[in-house]
Amino acid sequence: MASGGADACAVGVTHLLYLHGFRSSPQSFKARRMADWMRTHRPDVQWWCPQLPPSPQAAAERLLDGVKDWPADRSAVIGSSLGGFYATVLAERLGWPAVLINPAVEPARDLARHIGEQTSWHDPQDHFFFRAEFIDELRALRPAALSRPQRYLAVIAKGDEVLDWREMQARYADTQIRLIDGSDHALSDFDIHLPQILQFLGLDRAA
Repeated sequence: MASGGADACAVGVTHLLYLHGFRSSPQSFKARRMADWMRTHRPDVQWWCPQLPPSPQAAAERLLDGVKDWPADRSAVIGSSLGGFYATVLAERLGWPAVLINPAVEPARDLARHIGEQTSWHDPQDHFFFRAEFIDELRALRPAALSRPQRYLAVIAKGDEVLDWREMQARYADTQIRLIDGSDHALSDFDIHLPQILQFLGLDRAA
């Protein structure tokens, strides 16, 4: 495992956004674990983990509207998988620090085979339709480059069974990377990596 420094946030975060992945929800293991930690250790920090709509453009609009009053210098975002892609979009637009967990690098390519009716991982009764036009929305959202790579921490598992860790590493090559031997796409050993995430965001310090 290789990891960079974790000193991107000069000041502590007071507003934290968490973005889930494709077919996921705020009920994912990492989202719930992070929410529990924030509630127990940093209740002073405003926490938001919304359910994202299937449309990438609608998701981006909802997020930008939801954080429009957040302080630019004290806000941060964590995103997993497709949420990591969205987190990159927001970080580039808003200048926030971002933690990316096995982030989707080319979701327009990878999700093209998922066009059609889908179900949520955490609620099989919840159906949604992933439309062909959503692929174009993903292409339109993708940032061409990372303007300030030092504001990113990418947590990448070589054992990811869904995304290619080499592609993730190449996309975020100039950022701080925590490269994990093993693990999986869901980052089931999330608790092991939580201290570095908290340090990077300045959340390990008392309010």
